[in-house]
Amino acid sequence: MTDMSKPSAASSEKQLRPGLWATVNERYPGSMIHKDDVVPLAQLKKPISECRVAFLSTSGVQPKGTLPFDTVHPVGDYSFRRVPSDADVDDLEIHQLKYPTFGADRDLNVIFPIERLRELRDEGVIGELNANHYTFIGYNMDPVELELTLAEQVAEALAHDEVDVALAAPA
Repeated sequence: MTDMSKPSAASSEKQLRPGLWATVNERYPGSMIHKDDVVPLAQLKKPISECRVAFLSTSGVQPKGTLPFDTVHPVGDYSFRRVPSDADVDDLEIHQLKYPTFGADRDLNVIFPIERLRELRDEGVIGELNANHYTFIGYNMDPVELELTLAEQVAEALAHDEVDVALAAPA
């Protein structure tokens, strides 16, 4: 196994946060995360003010009345939900047990900035919002399943929607 606590100079320059995988493995021994290669950052092909933007979140936010995430399955829930970008925050709810939601229950924008993104669009900072944002729960213990199922399905949805920028944030 490679010593990931000391990233090479070349990889440190290309990564947003060098040593991320080592940090995760230190905090969660045996977490199954092993990442030796560098994933290059994507370059924008046009100004962000002309881009279609989608938001990805591990918050478990979803429209009320939709199938809840399975928050108690021992290895996680590998499904995602579409959240219309024009949804009213009162029409959304959180299905998540792995983090405290009291702040988000008072202001959903704390973890799912749907209204802030609309403001950025209205101010011309970003081009347009994708019709849907995408959300799932962050507790997923099988990295292969996460990559081959959830990540692939969300990536296909983003490509189908011709999204230019996908902002991703953990809850």
